Amino acid sequence: MITTSEEAAHELLEVVPAVMKEIRAEMRNRRTLDLTVPQFRALAFVDKNKDASLSVVANHMGLTLPTTSRLIDLLIARGFLTREDDPSDRRRLKLAVTKRGLTILDASRRGTLDYLVNKLNGVDAEDRQLIVEGMKALRLVFINDAQIKAGVK
Repeated sequence: MITTSEEAAHELLEVVPAVMKEIRAEMRNRRTLDLTVPQFRALAFVDKNKDASLSVVANHMGLTLPTTSRLIDLLIARGFLTREDDPSDRRRLKLAVTKRGLTILDASRRGTLDYLVNKLNGVDAEDRQLIVEGMKALRLVFINDAQIKAGVK
């Protein structure tokens, strides 16, 4: 049976949000209680986007620059992030996750990974293989597209 691009797109629109909702909920449930959800999201974003600027974080979070600046200042004051001037643009600051911040993120990711492993334990081995193959195909389509749009080669 041949699947059309439209059928595949409908499946993506239906399944991916449900999967992401569950993953996000698990990650948030496993965050340390002394971090708010927006703080945790900002920390995770900076970890995945090395040398992210304040404006990039604000755009991702859907927050204003002043609100994001306060959020980032709190994360820096608590030792979860560092900030340094960008040598190529003195108006820009580069953010980085500290060892303390990585410890929190790693614990959350490990717990979420364990949760997903347990959930997938109930799936037939052949279906798990199909999931892995599907994820590899999606990686080729979406991660390469995202890198091209971001100018990463």
